[in-house]
Amino acid sequence: MKKRVHPDPNQESVWDYPRPPRVERSDRHVQVVYGGRMIADSHRAIRVLETSHPPVYYIPLTDIVPGTLVPTSTRTSCEYKGIAQYFDVSVGGRVAEAAAWHYPSPAPGYELLRDHVAFYPGRMDACYLSGEQVSPQPGGFYGGWITNAVVGPFKGEPGTMGW
Repeated sequence: MKKRVHPDPNQESVWDYPRPPRVERSDRHVQVVYGGRMIADSHRAIRVLETSHPPVYYIPLTDIVPGTLVPTSTRTSCEYKGIAQYFDVSVGGRVAEAAAWHYPSPAPGYELLRDHVAFYPGRMDACYLSGEQVSPQPGGFYGGWITNAVVGPFKGEPGTMGW
């Protein structure tokens, strides 16, 4: 395993996040851009914090531009949160396949996620957290948002599949 990075006073370490994951409200400004258009803009996101993962931000459906999310048949299962259903993101003829997901019936303890959607930042044009453009969590499977306020190493980097 890569050496753990110790956070500065204004940072969080993903190694201090709990398992099972913690769900909490966030008043940070969360924005998602795709197809040259702002498709999500919120100060009412929910963030999920899980050991070794950067935070994942879930945006209320009411803060997402109607018509940009197209349901797919893709499903995955999280041992904690339940069954996730995926959306393609479609704007102006551009489609990002399975680029967003939600938990329509979240497991007990994760009810705050109902009616909220998470986006893979690496599949969007850009995602912002309080004005800072985020970097996607490595590996393509996970949807964490990396900012200057969070340090790793992060699950998804080469050599981390056994974590």
